[in-house]
Amino acid sequence: MKAVVYKGKDQVSVEEIPNPRIEAPDDAIIRISSAAICGSDLHMFEDRSAAGPGTVFGHENMGIIEEVGPAVRSIKQGDRVVLPFNVACGFCFNCARGYTNACLTANPEGTTAGYGYAGMGPYRGGQAEYLRVPFADFNCLKLPGNEGDELEDDFVLLADIFPTAWHATEQAHVHEGDTVAVYGAGPVGLLAAYSSLLKGASEVFVVDRAPERLQKAKSIGAIPVDFTQGDPAEQIKEIRKRNTRQQSALRPEDRKMEGVMCGIDAVGYQARDDRNPDREDPMQVIRQLSQVVNPTGHIGIIGVFFPKDPGGVDEHARKGEYLFPLGEIWDKGIGIEMGQAPVKRYNVFLRDMIINGRAKPSFIVTQRLPLSQAPEAYAHFVHRGVGAGKDYTKVVLKPGLDRAA
Repeated sequence: MKAVVYKGKDQVSVEEIPNPRIEAPDDAIIRISSAAICGSDLHMFEDRSAAGPGTVFGHENMGIIEEVGPAVRSIKQGDRVVLPFNVACGFCFNCARGYTNACLTANPEGTTAGYGYAGMGPYRGGQAEYLRVPFADFNCLKLPGNEGDELEDDFVLLADIFPTAWHATEQAHVHEGDTVAVYGAGPVGLLAAYSSLLKGASEVFVVDRAPERLQKAKSIGAIPVDFTQGDPAEQIKEIRKRNTRQQSALRPEDRKMEGVMCGIDAVGYQARDDRNPDREDPMQVIRQLSQVVNPTGHIGIIGVFFPKDPGGVDEHARKGEYLFPLGEIWDKGIGIEMGQAPVKRYNVFLRDMIINGRAKPSFIVTQRLPLSQAPEAYAHFVHRGVGAGKDYTKVVLKPGLDRAA
């Protein structure tokens, strides 16, 4: 079969590799209908992780069941399914408590497992024609409809970024009426803003520098903030002050809460210095969130931070060590939650919101490309919405387009 194979820094190719096969009684093989490229794939693409050449990328996967092992009971050949990026057993101590992002069984070398990702076990990725799914009864989410229908691009986002974005709002304790600042207008950031609005947030700000992505934020009812136009924390405070109706509803002492109650870092360790966007500043977003989130508020860090970063800005960053503004955060009593999303905690009800027209996350999808064009897609997507990548917000690879050609 054909698959997207990592060759080294800034290089992938589409190559022929052996087809997957049933290796355990509870395995399934799926034929991939859609596999999205994730912003976190770029960390590996840019050699900012432990991924080595030969890694088959792809953890946002959906398709059609081709074959099941003899122990599989709840799915069958021909079923349409989407897979959480977390590979999980369903029965270990953590899975039983809903923490499928920390499965103790699936990865012999760690406490998290996933498809085609550095440090997440022996599983090949699904930017390919076929994929082996372990613990298939637990990991396959059954879907209605047919391959390529009007919900295909919505459903593939259930593999990762829609549940991950929803989890970010849980980390940040977003509730109805809340004010929210989301840093990063990539796929997860946009869907975190969207999820906040679905939850009933009263004001949602989205910070980035990519015009097309900021326009998408505006299109769903969020307030775009361009960090190249000045300190975004101060911009958000100023915008809130200009909301005269809101201000007139406050008692004088309430005006001390000039920021937002909920902050989300959807950027991670490759954050850009807002004074010089050509340079990285890993703690840029965290510092600004500590300034813009009000006392007693919450911060959710869904952006990736690796324990090791070969391309880190200094010796400490390369070891996953960062200067954290703990004093200000502690003094304001801000709560912080972070880490990968347990996708299965959310994917069933998010699926049903899509089915019943309550959510349409595919508004972020900008390209639907054959698998053979993956190298071109990565070369554009890596620019993160500016320059050569200005039109690339979310790419979905569809192996069937190659077969049709």
